Amino acid sequence: MANALETVPNIGKTLAIRLSQVGIDCREKLLSIGAEDTFIKIKTIDKHACLNMLYALEGAIQGIRWHKLSEDRKRELREFYNMLN
Repeated sequence: MANALETVPNIGKTLAIRLSQVGIDCREKLLSIGAEDTFIKIKTIDKHACLNMLYALEGAIQGIRWHKLSEDRKRELREFYNMLN
């Protein structure tokens, strides 16, 4: 049976599993926690979490494919990601 998060844009099977592992089991929780804090949670269990995953989380929150994120938001997320690494 598919995880309910898999119906959200950008959330495939692997990311849905990671989200569940950090206690996020629905889009509403993802929305309330936000992309950055969710990414930090995932990074604690997956050292390979990458910038594209962060973009995917933000796209899921906005309800769009991450490729359509504004350049300003991508820049903000890239700066956040670089601070973590």
